[in-house]
Amino acid sequence: MFEKLRLYGHALIIEAVKKWRDRVFSLCLCALVVKIKKQVLIQNRALQEILLLPLHFYNLKIDNWHFMSELIKHECGIALIRLLKPLEYYVSKYGTGFYGLNKMHLMMQKQHNRGQDGAGIANIKLDISPGEKYISRFRSGSSTPIVDTFNHIYSRFQDLEKTRPDLLGDVNWLKKNMDFTGELFLGHLRYGTFGGHGVENLHPVLRENNWITRNLVLAGNFNMTNVDELFDKLVELGQFPVQTSDTITILEKIGHFLDEENEVLYQKFKKEGLTKIEISEKIAIHLDIQKIIINSVKGWDGGYAIAGMVGHGDAFVMRDPSGIRPAFYYVDDEIAVAASERPVLQTTFNIKASDVKEVQPGHVLIIKKDGRIQEAPFDEPRVRKACSFERIYFSRGTDKDIYKERKLLGKFLTPAVLQAINHDIHNTVFSYIPNTAAVAFKGLVEEVNVFCNQIKSDRIIELGTNVTAERLSEILAFSPRVEDIAVKDVKLRTFISKDSGRNDLVGHVYDITYGVIREGVDNLVVIDDSIVRGTTLRQSIIRILDRLEPKKIVIASSAPQIRYPDCYGIDMAKIGDFVAFKAAIELLKETGQESVINEVYKKSKAQVDLPKEEVVNYVKDIFRPFTPQQISSKIAEIVTPPGINAKVEVIYQTIEDLHAALPNHTGDWYFTGNYPTAGGNKVVNKAFINFVEKKDVRAY
Repeated sequence: MFEKLRLYGHALIIEAVKKWRDRVFSLCLCALVVKIKKQVLIQNRALQEILLLPLHFYNLKIDNWHFMSELIKHECGIALIRLLKPLEYYVSKYGTGFYGLNKMHLMMQKQHNRGQDGAGIANIKLDISPGEKYISRFRSGSSTPIVDTFNHIYSRFQDLEKTRPDLLGDVNWLKKNMDFTGELFLGHLRYGTFGGHGVENLHPVLRENNWITRNLVLAGNFNMTNVDELFDKLVELGQFPVQTSDTITILEKIGHFLDEENEVLYQKFKKEGLTKIEISEKIAIHLDIQKIIINSVKGWDGGYAIAGMVGHGDAFVMRDPSGIRPAFYYVDDEIAVAASERPVLQTTFNIKASDVKEVQPGHVLIIKKDGRIQEAPFDEPRVRKACSFERIYFSRGTDKDIYKERKLLGKFLTPAVLQAINHDIHNTVFSYIPNTAAVAFKGLVEEVNVFCNQIKSDRIIELGTNVTAERLSEILAFSPRVEDIAVKDVKLRTFISKDSGRNDLVGHVYDITYGVIREGVDNLVVIDDSIVRGTTLRQSIIRILDRLEPKKIVIASSAPQIRYPDCYGIDMAKIGDFVAFKAAIELLKETGQESVINEVYKKSKAQVDLPKEEVVNYVKDIFRPFTPQQISSKIAEIVTPPGINAKVEVIYQTIEDLHAALPNHTGDWYFTGNYPTAGGNKVVNKAFINFVEKKDVRAY
């Protein structure tokens, strides 16, 4: 019911819900008075359980749609579908000759959060005769890439519908004459952290060959820290690469060993006296995908989830040995599918969470052309370091585990928030900024309610039988004040990045709710999912919140302080951009410890030519002299612009509580500097050198 109301969002409906909620609260209050008047023995715990009922209704809120306060470009999305039955089967059961294409469309749409810089799709037709096209591909880098991609593909079928609608159900004719009508699909959504935004930078990428079993199509969510090393390896193999990007490097590395496997099998079957046509058929059957991947990944350093297709119909999905990047799959007798997020598969195919499996770190899911499926190891598994930022922000919060985890992140912030407002619930308003922080906000409010219930239950028990409805109503009214404070307006584009009036424009990006803050009396607590650079806080959010004239503004981040660059697919590559790093540098200067900066620089420079396996993260020494609280206090100073009347305090999640909330996703290198691969230390070392030498470039 409430989800439907959320969708309609009509003011009259919302007001009706609030009145209904208040009526339920009144009924609960009356029942409670009756019980106490009858001298029913009410224990403290039982009383709190009774108190929770009306509070559940007060927690029901029609949320506005917000945007993350600081946009971080990140993780791409992948989607793979293999139809395991003849195409006629899907027409008979589902009434469409486009079952696979339609499902791919839905899977990509459900992952639009993972990439808005571009989208692409490739399709392979199985058992096609020589001379017929069997690989189709289309990519779009427009502002609406998913829409444009599928509009382009569907337009051909719409034209056919006008002239020969009867052919739309003839899957054999479609497969022979139309693109994107095969059995194997690979889709990709791009959030570019590096490189251009042209179509040539979009996945899927294709390595073509006249031998069907040597054609390779790849799409991935990955970033390699040692592209230069991998490029040199290709040169050692005798190749002459024309690009140095990790995408092309990975494509050519896998392609090399795909060629090598083809050659080995060719020579083997040639010795057995088979004809060349027979050899091609044998290669398709015996091609060892696991062996190809094992040989290809040697020397790789990074985080990755990569999906691929071979021209004849084999497919695979591989995940890095540390499990940094996510990948999930589902298999039944009709389909084998994979995606970057679990809810995508649940929604698209109407299955339960328990039906979806996770590709294990260091393993590759192999789908052979003949329908055989296995998950096989390709590298020794390492300590699992699944990216915690996936859970905090990147992935959709509709995943059952992510939802619980984000609520815990909010819950664990509660003690620090209560301390920041001196436990003054009565004079505090609670809110949040981005939609991705909404779930953490619920966890925070629920825990504040627990605190309030403890106080209420104590006060009610103190009343004994001297209870009145008025007094009880007064006690029960003690609960957190939850309001929608800031709503992001349309996306602002100033076109002139250094114009003197730009900050004023940015300061008006958000609309605020006037009249809910008592000027000079109320504290205002706002939860965000992360604070990376602090620029949006300083240029916009703090300014607009201060217009409400609160006594104090508390910004609470459900993520810990971001101190170190990422090198596995998140656009956080320059250490000098991070407000936590800036705070530590300022503190070192203020406390007369600038020598620490120089010492870390000398140690970092001394490691430049060392193998990545020998590099140490000395940048940790920059933060070592200070407590997290000291750095948070300095961050509050940095993000507070001139002319702000309210006192500003910034609170961050602790590392300990992060791990308690996300026990299965311990990848925390951007918070702790503990990188899961040796290449991470090499990157942070370079990033610090760039900072000291004032080079505004990426570290990898």
